[in-house]
Amino acid sequence: MTQPILLRVSNFKAYVWDVDDINILRSHHHICGILTGTLPHLSSQNIFLGLPLQLMPEEAVLLVENGIAVLVDDPSAHHAPSQSALKATNSLTEEKGSIEASNPDRAMSENAKRKRKEREERRARSKANITSSVPAEHSPSPHPTSENPSQTVIGETPDNDIVMPSGSYTVNIPASSSKLEWYAPHSNASLTIARETGIWLYPSTLQERARCGDTTWEGGLNLVAEYLVYPGDPLRYHSHFIASVIEAPDAALRPMEIVAHGRLGTGTKKAHLLCEWNDETRVVSYLSVEWAGFG
Repeated sequence: MTQPILLRVSNFKAYVWDVDDINILRSHHHICGILTGTLPHLSSQNIFLGLPLQLMPEEAVLLVENGIAVLVDDPSAHHAPSQSALKATNSLTEEKGSIEASNPDRAMSENAKRKRKEREERRARSKANITSSVPAEHSPSPHPTSENPSQTVIGETPDNDIVMPSGSYTVNIPASSSKLEWYAPHSNASLTIARETGIWLYPSTLQERARCGDTTWEGGLNLVAEYLVYPGDPLRYHSHFIASVIEAPDAALRPMEIVAHGRLGTGTKKAHLLCEWNDETRVVSYLSVEWAGFG
C-alpha cells in the first residue's frame, strides 16, 4: 500500500518538502502548486525558486479527501533533541563537509570547472600586472633577517603555518526533516480531525466549500474557482477556460457580469466557465459563456 504524502502545515498553509512527493503530485495527480523557497548562489530569487512547494487550500483539501495525502502539524513535530542525537547529526554533517572539502571538484560540472579556471587565470594576470606596475622604490622592503636562524622575528608568521583553502565547496543539507531523530510527525487523516486539533480551518464558509465542491475529481485537479482550467500540465497545454465560482443556485448574478465574463473569455481566446455549487445536494453545474459575433 502506498504511503500517503505528508502535507506539512504551518500557519494554516500546506507545504511539500519531499522532491519525490512533488513529482508524484504533478505527474500522477496534476497538482502543480508553487515553489516558494529560495536557492543559494542565484541572483534572480523571484524567478528560480526551490523547496518547499506550497499548495493552494483547495488542492490540499482535495488530496486529503481522496486519501492521497495527510495533514501534519509541522511546528509541533519538532521535539527537543537529545545531546546524543545532536552529536550524531553534527558528526555526520562534519563528515560530509570533510568529504566535499577534500574533493571540491567532485560535484562540479565541466562547465563550472572551466569557468573557475578562467577566473583563477584572470586573477593571476591581474595580480601580475599590478606587481609589475609598482616602482622599485615603492616596493616593500624585505623582512629583516635574524642572525640566529632559529629565532623568528616578532610579528612574523612562519610560511609553513599558513594553510590556504584549496577552493570553495558545497555542503548539502537535506530540506526534509523526516530523517531527524527528534522529528515525530502526527498525521491527521481527515479534515475533521485537523480542524479539531486547530491546524486546518479550510473550508469554513459557503464560498470556500464551493471552491472545493467538485466531487467528480479523479486523477487530476478540477477546481470550481477563479482559476485557469488546463486539459493537462500547464507546461504543455494552454488553458481552455477561465473558471468562476457561484456559491449557490440562488446567488445573484447581474447581466453586466455575464457580459464581462463573456468578453473577457473571448478576448483571451478562452471560454468563461461558470461553476455553480449546490451545498444541499453537493452537485456542481457548469455553464460556459462566450461573446457571440466577436471579431
